[in-house]
Amino acid sequence: MSSESPQDVTQLLRAWSGGDPQALEKLTPLVYQELHRRARHYLARESPGHTIQTTALINEVYLRLVDFRGVTWQDRAHFLAVCARMMRRILTDFARSRHFQKRGGSAQQVTFDEQMVVSSAPSADLVALDDALNGLAGVDPRKSQVVELRFFGGLSVQETAEVLKVSEETVKRDWRLAKLWLLREMSGERPSHDI
Repeated sequence: MSSESPQDVTQLLRAWSGGDPQALEKLTPLVYQELHRRARHYLARESPGHTIQTTALINEVYLRLVDFRGVTWQDRAHFLAVCARMMRRILTDFARSRHFQKRGGSAQQVTFDEQMVVSSAPSADLVALDDALNGLAGVDPRKSQVVELRFFGGLSVQETAEVLKVSEETVKRDWRLAKLWLLREMSGERPSHDI
């Protein structure tokens, strides 16, 4: 982000929520670099030949944000969490339409581990991860949110804790348990019990 503080971003978000159309124009340059960095980090893990570019992903997020009415923005972290969710949806929708037009298409086996979060290696099957994450949301919504914020949004443990209004220890514990659950789910093993 620029030299503006998170409080400045929060004030603009609240003004935008309050109906000030100029607030989004003022907000955009303040959050653009951060969103671009997060999108670039995530797209670096996508498969070679992925046709969505970082700028196009950010532009699509902004197009969806313009239509986001009635949201009461809490703060910068809440905004970034919503953007992370949008990025996940955009990329998953793109992957579904491109690679899975036929049943079984070019599906690849997925491994979900810490390497996917910090590695610049191409990602495995985003659609399988999305399906497993949706399953996790049915069992434990908060753990699913932790994965979404950390993996798709690139939020730190501290930022994730702020968004979810829980302790950093809770985020770390949820992250560990969610990874185990997702590994079992994506490997085809059915867990004998829930999280």
